[in-house]
Amino acid sequence: MKKRVLLSALALTFGLALTACGNSGSNKAADTGSKSETEAAKVDGDVFTIGSTGPLTGAAASYGNSVKNGATVAIDEINAAGGVKVGDKTYKLALNFQDDEAKEDKAVNAYNKLMDSGINVYMGAVTSGSSLALTDLTAKDNILQLTPSGSAKDITKNPNAFRLCFTDPLQGKMIADFVLDQGYESVAVLYNNSDEYSTGVYEAFKDELNTKGQSALIVNEQSFTNDDVDFTTQLTQIKASGAKIIFVPAYYEAAAHIVQQAKQQGIDAAFVGSDGWDGILGQLTDKTQAEGAVFLSPFLASDPSAAKFTDAYKKAYNATPDQFAADGYDSVYVIKADMEKAGSIKSEDLIKAMTEIQVDGITGKVSFSADGEPNKEPKFVTITNGEYQLFDNN
Repeated sequence: MKKRVLLSALALTFGLALTACGNSGSNKAADTGSKSETEAAKVDGDVFTIGSTGPLTGAAASYGNSVKNGATVAIDEINAAGGVKVGDKTYKLALNFQDDEAKEDKAVNAYNKLMDSGINVYMGAVTSGSSLALTDLTAKDNILQLTPSGSAKDITKNPNAFRLCFTDPLQGKMIADFVLDQGYESVAVLYNNSDEYSTGVYEAFKDELNTKGQSALIVNEQSFTNDDVDFTTQLTQIKASGAKIIFVPAYYEAAAHIVQQAKQQGIDAAFVGSDGWDGILGQLTDKTQAEGAVFLSPFLASDPSAAKFTDAYKKAYNATPDQFAADGYDSVYVIKADMEKAGSIKSEDLIKAMTEIQVDGITGKVSFSADGEPNKEPKFVTITNGEYQLFDNN
C-alpha cells in the first residue's frame, strides 16, 4: 500500500511549475507529487482540487496510503474519460493529500495547509480522531467534508459533514446481531479503551445485546490501551471464561498481536472484528493464526464487482487494495456525482446536493441522509485458507 507511482521527469517538471487552485476553480492545481495532480496540471482548463489528510507515515500509514492510492485511481479514470461536466465548464480533478500521522495536532496543521493552498472540497480525515479534531473547523470554513473512513459518530454532527463508511454505533449493532444470528452462547470482549473508534463500536455492541435481552452473553470484558503489544494477561482471563467467541473491535495491528498470542495460549474460540481488521493478513507470518475470523467490511478485492478497480490498483501499486483504498476510490466518485448534481462548485451548493445523489460504488450502492450518514448494506468477510472471502451466512 505504501508504494507510489513513479513520475517521469517531464511530468514532475510540469507539476512543480504550477501552484494551487482556489475555491473559485482556477486552472492551476496543487502538486504534492502524486500522479493525479501532475496529470491534471498538464491539462489546460479548469481544475477542481480535492484536499485530503491522513497518515502517510507512522503506525497507521497503511490506511492513509490506501485511501490516497484509491482516490488517485479514481481521479485518473475520471480525467482520462474527460473530467467532470459542471454547468458549462469541464473540470479535471487534482488531489492534494497531506500527511497527518493519525495525530490530532498534525491533522489541524495539515488541514490548515490545505486551506491556505486553496482546495474545493475536503475528503477527510482518514481516521476518526483526526476527523473529530477537524469537524468544527470545516464547519466554520463551510467546506464540504466527506470522510472516507472516519467512523466516530460526532464527525457528522455539522451540516457540512458526511461519511462514506459505517458509523461506530452502526458497526457495533450489526456485529452484535451477527453474533446472535450465529447462535454463540458466550462472548468475551477485548477492546482499546483509549481509542474512540474501539470504544464506540463496543458500547454500541453492548447496547444492542441489552436491547435484545442478551446482555448476559458477555462473560468476560478486557481492555488495552494504545501501543500495547502484550495481551497475555487479558487472554489468560478470556481463556478461563470459556467464551466461545472473542469480539475485538480494533485496528489490524492490535488484532494481529491478539490472534497470534491467543493461538500461543491454545485458545480455540472464534474471533469477530470490526472493519479495522482489514489488512490483518499482511501483519501475520503465519496466516493460519487468523483462520476462521470474521470481520465487518464494505469491500472485498476478490469480489467480481470490484474487478476493474482491483486490476487498476494492482497495476498502479503492485498491491491488492483493501477497504480503505476502496473508500478513497468511491469517495472521489461521490464527489464527482455531487459536482454534477450541484451544477456548481460553490461549497453551499455541493453541501446541499449531497442528499440528492446516489452512487453505485464498489463499497455498495450509497446515498446520504440529511444527518450525513450513508445508506448502504454491510458485508462480512471471513479468513479462509489464508485469504479474505465473503462470509456465507447459509
